[in-house]
Amino acid sequence: MRGGFRKSQYEIHTVTPDRWNDLEKLFGSRGACGGCWCMHWRQSRSEFEEHKGESNRQKFHQIVQSGAEPGLLAYNGNDPIGWVAVAAREQYPLLEKSRVLAKVDDQPVWSVVCFFIAKGHRRQGVSKALLNAAIKFVRDGGAKIIEGYPVPPKEGGNVEVFSYTGLGPIFAQAGFEVVVRRGKAGRGVWRKYL
Repeated sequence: MRGGFRKSQYEIHTVTPDRWNDLEKLFGSRGACGGCWCMHWRQSRSEFEEHKGESNRQKFHQIVQSGAEPGLLAYNGNDPIGWVAVAAREQYPLLEKSRVLAKVDDQPVWSVVCFFIAKGHRRQGVSKALLNAAIKFVRDGGAKIIEGYPVPPKEGGNVEVFSYTGLGPIFAQAGFEVVVRRGKAGRGVWRKYL
């Protein structure tokens, strides 16, 4: 499922070994946020805490080197400016430990779990472009269902670092619908059938 997507002002590519340096450039020394390196959903909480930083970078590098294509990068010209993590749900075991984001049923599902947008490019439609490209990526791979787990928007706006799973409005605009809401905050599992 390699390729580029161009239905917006941004060029978007799957992350392959030859794009690793671009991902490192985008994530920076902090590994996107707090040493995560997009390993939060791929490990137990204790494993994640133990491996923050360089260890997570190495683990994620191994995933990319394996040819797994764990997500998509958005570019503005030659500059990597955005990331979305998308993979088969079983690649994210932490989802199963969540009461709020637990499986809805036993259908095979792909999950969008994380967005990271470079500071100077936030609130410019990069997340929307990445989500649309993720839908195409999943559809082209033959999957029939894609899920997301966005946070509901808050009055006065969300703190960006806590909106890494995306915001409901971009999922709604892309044709996702809430299939279940759980928890006090009204967080839900959103689906789009392809």
